[in-house]
Amino acid sequence: MAIAETLSRAQIGLHAPLVHVEVHLAAGLPSFSLVGLPAPVVRESRERVRAAIVNSGYDFPPGRITVNLAPVELAKEGGRYDLPIALGLLRASGQAQWSDDTPIECYGELGLSGELKPVAGLLLAALHAQRAGHRLVLPAANLAEAERVARHRAAGFHSLRGVCGFLATGQPEETDGAAPAPPAVTAAGLDIGPYEKQSSSLDDVLGHWSAKRALCIAAAGGHSLLFVGPPGCGKSLLASRFPALLPPLTEREALEVASIRCIASGSFEALHWGHRPYRAPHHTASANAVLGGGPQLRPGEISLAHCGVLFMDEFPEFDRRVLESLREPLESGRIALARVAGHLELPAEFQLLAAMNPCPCGHLGDAAETCRCSPRAIARYRSRLSGPLWDRIDLRVEITRQEPEQLLPPAAAQTVAAAGPPHEPPAACSEAALRQQVLVAREIQQRRAGCLNARLPVQQLSAICELEPSARRLLEQGQRSFALSGRGLHRVLRVARTIADLAGQGTIGEQAVAEAFQLRRPLAG
Repeated sequence: MAIAETLSRAQIGLHAPLVHVEVHLAAGLPSFSLVGLPAPVVRESRERVRAAIVNSGYDFPPGRITVNLAPVELAKEGGRYDLPIALGLLRASGQAQWSDDTPIECYGELGLSGELKPVAGLLLAALHAQRAGHRLVLPAANLAEAERVARHRAAGFHSLRGVCGFLATGQPEETDGAAPAPPAVTAAGLDIGPYEKQSSSLDDVLGHWSAKRALCIAAAGGHSLLFVGPPGCGKSLLASRFPALLPPLTEREALEVASIRCIASGSFEALHWGHRPYRAPHHTASANAVLGGGPQLRPGEISLAHCGVLFMDEFPEFDRRVLESLREPLESGRIALARVAGHLELPAEFQLLAAMNPCPCGHLGDAAETCRCSPRAIARYRSRLSGPLWDRIDLRVEITRQEPEQLLPPAAAQTVAAAGPPHEPPAACSEAALRQQVLVAREIQQRRAGCLNARLPVQQLSAICELEPSARRLLEQGQRSFALSGRGLHRVLRVARTIADLAGQGTIGEQAVAEAFQLRRPLAG
């Protein structure tokens, strides 16, 4: 009778609890029992492990084999347990030895020839192993992923025999080499290869100076923004350029974003590391797709947009259940999923950008075409967005069609109308200038409160949002005129704080409050 134990980790949302793979060899008729709440794919590992051990030149242990995956109440899924089971069998039968007592966590799917294949979602396991001070043994294809968080603690291999040689001597017989170093952070952003280099710029959008100002305010303070305008006026184009104004992710944010991507898709893409998410689901997306859920409780679009942007075009066309479910994440920055399969809480600190037409036909207030909608149809269309959801949208900007001389290239614009508006944007509206304003304002907010203004707790508003006397009078007057709720008043105050930060002002003046109210005014019509 012999017993051995190896370590691995499960994956439950953003958690990776430790799993003890216990192997017991006893005399008796040959049998192979796998217990501990394994999923079908884990139970199938018995045949993969048997073939891999034999084809790697080892003897498969005879007799009665029992493998326990503890703790037993934790569901085990995926092929990551093949390697720890095989190593436990070899260690219990005396065919493999550990060179030291350092805790080692093992991951990997085994091919029938003993080949070590990559497994999904190892970034979280590597992070938890790093925090616990454990070393990692994993497939060579997963080495770059693990080295992101467990540098110098991970070793990658191509086969079961290579792993056994490393564990016995402490020296790898075959590895995939060192993982590439993480990309360097520069002042302009993260240098993460040609895939992430944007070919479009906010400067490509001609005109729309007020909309660009609203984008700057939204980027500086993390505020939600709604564009309203006729079809083809540039709402989606402006939203697609918004990420260019945002600063690069911090190391902590990049790790959170990559972890969510790993549990959503099961894959790790090094080119996406440090890239701020931009998600734009179609308006026919289901509640599970946007919020998360499904049979295996996967993250939805709002979690995949964590630390980034969630753009919802044709905003009122989304299912009402989806829209109403956005209210809590917009306030708390988290989403709690409760399903029959279990409970899961995920981060969802996204920045909402939305776009909609002013009416069902889209031409209300459009100088080019006449609106065909009745007042009742317009009211019904806008009522798809409930009052509490409207209350959570900080900035509401109405966009109109651009004149031809503003849309044409410079030379053509001069031919059409030499006296038209200037083609070149004001210096303060260029992408470089706006991005610099955003960076400076965000640094001020982080030093002052450790968060962006949109996330300021109510308890800190009075201390951080100091108002000049005239600004206070205007704020009180605006609350009565617009019939603002308490939440609405606080959001106006946060936006005004952001406007003051962009201007480099310590206190909030009357002009900042006036602009905040202007950006929150009800829609025309």
